[in-house]
Amino acid sequence: MSLFNQSEKAYLLLADGTVFEGRSFGAKGTVTGEVVFTTGLTGYQETLTDPSYYGQIVAQTFPLIGNYGVNDEDFESARSYVSGYIVREWCNTPSNFRCQGTIEDFLIKQNIIGIHSIDTRSLTRKIREVGVMNGIISTEDVYENKDELLKSLHEYKVRDAVKNVTGTEFRTYCGEAPKYKVALFDFGYKRNIRNELVKRGCEVTVVPAYTTAEEIKEISPDGIMLSNGPGDPTENTEIIENIKEISRLGIPIFGICLGHQLMALAHGGRTEKLKYGHRGANQPVVDKTLDKTFVTSQNHGYAVIGDSIDPNIAEVSHFNANDGTCEGMRYKNINAFTVQFHPEAHGGPQDTEYLFDEFIEMIKKEMR
Repeated sequence: MSLFNQSEKAYLLLADGTVFEGRSFGAKGTVTGEVVFTTGLTGYQETLTDPSYYGQIVAQTFPLIGNYGVNDEDFESARSYVSGYIVREWCNTPSNFRCQGTIEDFLIKQNIIGIHSIDTRSLTRKIREVGVMNGIISTEDVYENKDELLKSLHEYKVRDAVKNVTGTEFRTYCGEAPKYKVALFDFGYKRNIRNELVKRGCEVTVVPAYTTAEEIKEISPDGIMLSNGPGDPTENTEIIENIKEISRLGIPIFGICLGHQLMALAHGGRTEKLKYGHRGANQPVVDKTLDKTFVTSQNHGYAVIGDSIDPNIAEVSHFNANDGTCEGMRYKNINAFTVQFHPEAHGGPQDTEYLFDEFIEMIKKEMR
């Protein structure tokens, strides 16, 4: 916050009883969510409009947010899905030739409650040491009914996440003279996944999360993309059963983030919740096939347990260089591969865009 951004008081109450006092920006009121942090220096618009953040209060570790404002072009979805927003300081005088308004304008329009002028470094260290926890942002005094609020925090859980972000209709997008047809499952997909496919000559049909194998056969795609999305992957039992059937169609499959996790669960794998997740644009990932390390964009709180899948079915293709967690799988009995990170990474880094080219090559090979 600049010296000119003085506003009314706001509070962040964590499930362990810690209270951070700051200033309000965005909408007013009280909101509950799972408090997580992201380390990206840029790309705050993409963060705010990423459906994978459904049900979460997002804290930015970078100390100044909003200096280039907001614009419709960089949105990853039509609206924001974050429950609340935390920054150290926000810029009320953005400067960029594409700027269409301030970050506070966006938060007010989207009815998102934010808090600034708190010690985000202290908050981040607490989450790293203790793990993600539920929290409340409020423009009302949390001390007056703290016990009641803490009880509600212990009861809060993100539920039916995919159900709340997926579309309900089939929608088709393409450029001029498309060469390939791809079905993109909408588990809460980011627009840039669609854009990366379109610019590679694909006609992309975005399909609802609960689309069945029979419905996929009717549109007869050349490839299938399983998108990112929010929440605990294990709660999506219907989708997991559908993926089992879809895998038998013989169509090339590429999964990203939640799509990676659901694919693993459909083939006998298990997932685990990480202590504080991987969120940001600076996560190092090793590609075992290429024997190279790439900097990747990530946003996940769950990970596939790499050795939980029968090695005759799939093998780990990528792993996180920081903590060794599984970041990718290649399947042996079906024409499929998946990654935990985001190769589409609008805002960067673009190190792993080559995976989209690999997916297109899989499609071309199958079409011959």
